[in-house]
Amino acid sequence: MAKVTVIDHPMIQHKLTIMRDKETSIAGFRRLLREIAHLMCYEVTRDLELEMIPVETPLQRMDAPTIKGKKLVFASILRAGNGLLDGMLDLVPAARVAHIGIYRDHETLQPVEYYFKAPSELENRLIIVVDPMLATANSSVAAVTKLKERGANNLRFLCLLAAPEGIRHFSEAHPDVPIFTAAIDSHLNEKGYIVPGLGDAGDRMYGTK
Repeated sequence: MAKVTVIDHPMIQHKLTIMRDKETSIAGFRRLLREIAHLMCYEVTRDLELEMIPVETPLQRMDAPTIKGKKLVFASILRAGNGLLDGMLDLVPAARVAHIGIYRDHETLQPVEYYFKAPSELENRLIIVVDPMLATANSSVAAVTKLKERGANNLRFLCLLAAPEGIRHFSEAHPDVPIFTAAIDSHLNEKGYIVPGLGDAGDRMYGTK
């Protein structure tokens, strides 16, 4: 089974509670998701490997730490993933970005792929896949499978909310990919939505139905 980390920082939990409220505005929901992404990004990148490089400060030369290796890749599962992506890019503006267009058919709950664009040399990069909701996990499993087919071998999955069913499905399909989430909710309803959840993240971000 994949390792699951619940990022329970008080600021994240406070902001998540406001996002759950059905009366929170579109602008407020979008802003909060971006702010939470900042905070979660610290945790998901906590153990990045560092190396020392020489720099000249205004006072003297020194060896100082910098992130080792090729630039990170943030892989957004469209469209809701972009809400987390924007906040993470605020923190790591040099990161490369992959976009994976997958939507869940509301009748079958199965993923339908319509777009894929990723940077080169995925096999040499840490890839953080982002999607606010890990519900059935069908879309997330398909996205990670697609990245692995392109050579990715060092991946992490970051979401705002997860359902036990989604964690189980994702872990069975990709036990090597750790999951980072702000909360694990109760269950999925008959339509595949997380309960109590916060509704459809994409709809609440963009004001669609």
